[in-house]
Formats: sequence, structure tokens, C-alpha cells
Amino acid sequence: MFRGIIISPDRELADQLDDLLSQVGIVNILRKLDRYPNAVDLQRTLRAHAPQLVFLSLASVEHAIATAQAADATAPGIQVITINQGTNPQALLELMRVGIREFLAAPFQVDELIEAIGRVSENLKRNPIASFESDYIYSFLPAKPGVGASTIAMNVSAATAKLGNCKTVLVDLDLNSGMQRFMMKLDNEFCITDAAENSFKMDEALWPQLVTSIGDLDVLHSGRLNPGHRIEPSQMRHLVSFLRRYYRMVAVDLSGNMEKYSIEIMEESRRIYLVTTAEISSLHLARERYNYLRTLDLQDRIELVLNRSQKRGTIDIKAIESLLGAPVKIALPNDYQGVSRALTAGKPVDSKSELGREFHRLACSLVEREPVVAEKTAKPKQSPLSGILSMLPVKGSLFSEKKSTA
Repeated sequence: MFRGIIISPDRELADQLDDLLSQVGIVNILRKLDRYPNAVDLQRTLRAHAPQLVFLSLASVEHAIATAQAADATAPGIQVITINQGTNPQALLELMRVGIREFLAAPFQVDELIEAIGRVSENLKRNPIASFESDYIYSFLPAKPGVGASTIAMNVSAATAKLGNCKTVLVDLDLNSGMQRFMMKLDNEFCITDAAENSFKMDEALWPQLVTSIGDLDVLHSGRLNPGHRIEPSQMRHLVSFLRRYYRMVAVDLSGNMEKYSIEIMEESRRIYLVTTAEISSLHLARERYNYLRTLDLQDRIELVLNRSQKRGTIDIKAIESLLGAPVKIALPNDYQGVSRALTAGKPVDSKSELGREFHRLACSLVEREPVVAEKTAKPKQSPLSGILSMLPVKGSLFSEKKSTA
């Protein structure tokens, strides 16, 4: 099935086409835009959803041509099918002059739609879309501090990096309470603010000096507490553009304070994982954040993550969904001891544990891989002192390796 988006100020026209495409079942519409986007917003949409087809309204021929040209500049080879209420010979002539050949007029006919998609399919086979930038950018947003969003971001990133041919970076954007530096025992003096300040001149020589490399996982921590520092959205935009070219997968650990640069990242993200626990205060703030993101038209990218889920919890998932007004996409089991042991060692949780297997499955889904079923870890018999001993420092941890420099 092809991936497509519809750009049409005429909502009725867009809905007619969407309904017909749903019946035919050969194009999955990922997003409908009810206005012609500017170049930045169009780039974000194309990068976030990676469509192969753009159905483009001719409500304004001038804007339609500009949008088509901007789409081709972002994703060379992307196919455009123009749509309109009735025919417009003059507009069709202008479209042909800029290389747009496909046109559908309402009321749409199934046979004409299938023929048009068949022709663009042949074009895609001959000239695949040239994409040199990854669209695998994911944000991890806590409903409130302490719900485990940083732990999830770290473990999912580490699991993704182990999949093979999947160079991954984890960026800690919590400038006030960033935990990645502590959890991974990082000693690199450079941090996200250094990367932001150098974002306009970032290249493959400077970048390795800023990150700590652990296998195929690179980590850019948030640095020491610096509440007065702010990152400009333009700096973040340039940094993200670089990361798209440099990595297969980008994970961003956000603060939850909804800073402008955090919004910038979420607008660039393919998915926003809003993390909560079953506590009433966490659920309340999760709903507040969800509703706020809806005002930014980001609701189609949000996936709710229920962390520390218990089979016999005081609040069941259906009640949580009713309270939040949205479905819980992922429920991660509570494994306090496993997480404590991993944090003490500065490494991910055991990949064979129940929680570790869930992280692996989530990592595979992010980069569209099939998960590998791991054997379950037998639970060791615990002595009364095991909980205390597990918190003692552990030498030689995976995440205590020095950064690699170039």
C-alpha cells in the first residue's frame, strides 16, 4: 500500500478523496492538511510521514505549483496528483509546464483513480524517491517528573542500536533535570548546549567530539544544571537536520516543560511518546499535555505509554483511557528491582526480562523491524540483603566507556 497525504484548503474535496481511497484500499492517507503549508511545515510533514504520493488541491494554482516544487526539493521523485472541483484547462497547462502530469476532477471515479495511481507507481519504480535523511525521530515526553520517560528513552535507544545497521543517537533535552548523564555514567564535558551553539556549522568532524559513543549508540547529554540557558528553535532546526543525515534513528528525551525548542522537536518527530503512570496526578498532567498538543495539531503523532503497569492496579487501563480521552498504546510492566540494578550498573535492563523484551519490541517497531523473541530470564532466588546489595556501585559497566573522538 502506498503512503500519501492530502493538501487541500477545500475540506469537502479532501474528504471525498479520502473516502474513495479508503474504499479502494491502495493508498494509506497519513495526513490531511487544510491549507498550503510553508516550506518549513511541508518539510516537517514529509520527513515525519515519508509519503510517496501527494494529492494536491488546485484551489490556488500558484500555491499548488509552489508546494509541488517545494515537495520535490525536499524529497526528489515524490509523486504529485492534483485534484480539483471540475476541470481547469488553463491550470492544467501551467501544471504541465512544471512537469505535473496527473490530475483528478471531482466527483472522483474509481477507474480514473486507479489508472492515475498505476502511472505514478511506474514512475516510482523507475525513479525511486531520493531520500538522504531519516524520518525516524521520536520524542519521549513525561507527564510529570519521575514517571520514567528518561529510563524508557535510554532503554529503547540502546535496544534499537543493537538491531544492526541502525546507528542511533539519544539526545537529552532536559536542561534542568536531565538524567542521561547520571544513568549512563557519562564523563564527556560537552553537552546539548554546545551542540546547539554550533548547530549552524555542525559537521562530521565536530560532532563525534560532542557525543559519547557506546557501540552503535551515541549519547548527547544535557550537561550540568543551567536554568538560565535557552536553545533557540532555529538552532534546534539546524541540529535536527544534521541528525537526520547522520543517524538512522534519533531519540529525544524531553523535560515536559513544553519549551519552544521542545515543541520544535515534537513537530519534527514521527511519534511523540507521552509517558505516564497510573497515579492520579500523572494522569491529570498527561491529559493536560495531550490536550495542549492537540491545539498544535500533533494529536496524530501521540502514543500514550503507561509505565510501571500492574496487572492488579488500582486503576485499570479502560478507566485510564476514559480519563485521558485517548487509548493507551503501550503498557510497560513494573520492574523496580530490574531497573534499579540496571541504573546502578549504568546499563540497560536485562534484555531477557519481561520489561527488556518490551523495550526490544518497541525498538523494533520504531524502525519497522520484526522483533526477535528472547528467552525468559529465570528469576533468581533473592536473599533479604539482595535489594541493598544491588544498589552498591558496579565497576566495568557498559556505559562507563570513554567517548570516542575523531
